[in-house]
Amino acid sequence: MRIFLVEDHPDTLAYLCRHLRRAGHEVETAQTCADALRDLPAKPRDLLLADLGLPDGDGRTLLADLGGARPALAIAMSGRDSPADIARSREAGFNHHLAKPFLPDDLDRVMRDLAPVRG
Repeated sequence: MRIFLVEDHPDTLAYLCRHLRRAGHEVETAQTCADALRDLPAKPRDLLLADLGLPDGDGRTLLADLGGARPALAIAMSGRDSPADIARSREAGFNHHLAKPFLPDDLDRVMRDLAPVRG
């Protein structure tokens, strides 16, 4: 799968990137909304994996701002996982809301579950 990962925490970004690449995925990264909005349209991806709390904005707003460049699948990552937080992510267009901290197996399971949605 071709994945665009947006995460501002350097260690989390490195860990997730390494995990996804070891699993055979192609991964591009950004640490801010601005970088994602600049880079993602030129590099179409199957999945957007986005932290909701970014230094220059919100992952939900990022998803909307991507417009036609938005990948077909999107997973939100957040330390907040109340029913209201999850509902806001769904309303924004995310296919899944993954609560931090999560294990690599949790991410792998969500990606497997979403794969049929991709086609």
